[in-house]
Amino acid sequence: QVQLVESGGGLVQAGGSLRLSCAASTRTFSRFCMGWFRQAPGKEREFVAAISRGGAGTDYGDSVKGRFTISRDNAKNTVYLQMNSLKSEDTAVYYCAAAASSFVRKEYEYDYWGQGTQVTVSS
Repeated sequence: QVQLVESGGGLVQAGGSLRLSCAASTRTFSRFCMGWFRQAPGKEREFVAAISRGGAGTDYGDSVKGRFTISRDNAKNTVYLQMNSLKSEDTAVYYCAAAASSFVRKEYEYDYWGQGTQVTVSS
């Protein structure tokens, strides 16, 4: 069992930045592809970003490309999401997820999920 705990959410003005962190409780963190998803009120959960086990591969949803950066520190069992140039439409609950696969982006391919952290962008 892998527990994921997100942190770093909050209220920010449009154009600002936030960095989310997700700490994993597992000694095999480097064996998991890590991803970030988000869900806005009344909308389906949406893929945001994914990073491969070693960190060399990254993938982003179209709505965040060029603004968000995913990274990981396998020594700290932590994955990050740096969010820049935030827009009001980025407002959502952001979820961290772990997949026992090499590199995936579909929600159903992820095995473990965090509880989520709220990000609110005021315009």
